[in-house]
Amino acid sequence: MARTRRSRRSYGAGEWGRNRVRVFPDPKTGLFQVEWRENGRRLTRSLGHRDWTRAKKQADEFAAGFAEPETRGKAEAEPEPLTLEMLFDIYGEEVTPTKSRRSRRRDRVAMAMFLKFFGRDRRPKTLSQRDWDRFIRERRAGTVGPSGKPVGNRMIEWDLTFLMAVLNWAARSRDEQGRLLLDRNPLKGLRKPVEKNPIRVVLTEEEYQALLGVSRQVDWRFHVALVLAHETGHRIGAVRNLLWSDIDLEGAMVRWRAKHEKTGYEHVTPLTDEAVTALGDARRMNPKGCDGPVLPAPANAAECLGAWRALKWWYRAATLAGLEPKRGRGWHSLRRKFASDLMDQPLKVLCQLGGWKNPQTVLTCYQQANTGRLRTALEGRRRVRSR
Repeated sequence: MARTRRSRRSYGAGEWGRNRVRVFPDPKTGLFQVEWRENGRRLTRSLGHRDWTRAKKQADEFAAGFAEPETRGKAEAEPEPLTLEMLFDIYGEEVTPTKSRRSRRRDRVAMAMFLKFFGRDRRPKTLSQRDWDRFIRERRAGTVGPSGKPVGNRMIEWDLTFLMAVLNWAARSRDEQGRLLLDRNPLKGLRKPVEKNPIRVVLTEEEYQALLGVSRQVDWRFHVALVLAHETGHRIGAVRNLLWSDIDLEGAMVRWRAKHEKTGYEHVTPLTDEAVTALGDARRMNPKGCDGPVLPAPANAAECLGAWRALKWWYRAATLAGLEPKRGRGWHSLRRKFASDLMDQPLKVLCQLGGWKNPQTVLTCYQQANTGRLRTALEGRRRVRSR
């Protein structure tokens, strides 16, 4: 079915990637222009009039295949220079749909922000160090961005990582004529700001037991999610999206699907007795078929538990448990606890259990030696020296 979009600046008809047509007024002459894609390149022609109703009708007819733009075929079309808006349109049609729902939303927000900051007609190949530095400066000050508030280096790093991904993709992608969308990434090699002292909280055993003690008061789903996150070491996003078809209770195994893993790494891990018991509780509370979610959403049992509700339940449990507020102590602190608890295990085994593809990530971002481990190491050294 054709999709039609209306806005103050343009009128679009047709479907993205198939027969999309857009009409808009030329800012200089006021004459309406029609824009469509041919052989992977966007082409534009003037309709030669200022009749808005007529222009919309022509767009609908062209998208439906009943007619062509009035001026098409009068001259051989020259490909338009690639603009940032055109590049984001192509990326949004071909790459963004392959990502998770959360990533698709982040892509749309980032595209809108960069288009507003650099300008829709800005040519990507003209981006430079000055643009890079200016974005970092203004993003940090809060003068650019959806929230309008100052942000830290971590958020800026995410924004620039997305921009670099788009430019790198364009430098590797060709149109139907075999031409690269971009000859090169103009920002390649520029350094992104890095958080100097990132907050990486590890949940303590005492804190976990306190949360576990009040978990059933919050919701049975929260109790199951808490136990599974603690016992498997996986991200809450992967835990939330588990289906009963991923679980083998008799064999005490669980399959982690690639689409819900940040690294895209599908793997199978064993389950502890505590995890099997929690899953048994979930089965009794939610006796659905094999394709149903292990943790169904309260409002719709056919959908998996949402991220927002899981976070809300975490904060509620922390309050019930009497834990003092601490920045960074959330679901991910369970993953760091898992990596730190198993510090004595071979790194390859730990990576397989927790779903890490890069062992260096575990060493850098997850494992933290507590005071007890440090003292044990020193005591071991004394015993060796005294022999």
